[in-house]
Amino acid sequence: MRAVVQRVTDASVEVAGEMVGAIDQPGLVVLLGVTHDDTEEKAKALAAKIWTLRILRHERSAADEQAPILAISQFTLYAHTRKGRRPSWSAAAPGPVSEPLYDAFCAALESLGAKVERGRFGADMQVHLTNDGPVTVILDA
Repeated sequence: MRAVVQRVTDASVEVAGEMVGAIDQPGLVVLLGVTHDDTEEKAKALAAKIWTLRILRHERSAADEQAPILAISQFTLYAHTRKGRRPSWSAAAPGPVSEPLYDAFCAALESLGAKVERGRFGADMQVHLTNDGPVTVILDA
């Protein structure tokens, strides 16, 4: 499981012109990719790591600030680009595997106390955000 975590002042995600998720205060945007050997346990551990990661201002975590999180599935995080010019997506888990793990990740954040907004799994999304700092961290579980 791979996550790109961005500290933001605000963020939203749209599908076909409809806003499906948004945060209007400082928080985190998490782009989440799932690979073939990921498990629900990995999803829970990654959620806990992100919730307590001290990347907000003044070395605070989302848990400390009760900061909202916008979680968006993104299979392209597992692009393989070493050969040629066309990325391979073979390292990304297929939808029937990755969607339940994305849902488990979001549910784990919520069980920890996070207010979680979501993108729409598998949809063509437009993500709008204001990266704060900028601060962007990549985590692998």
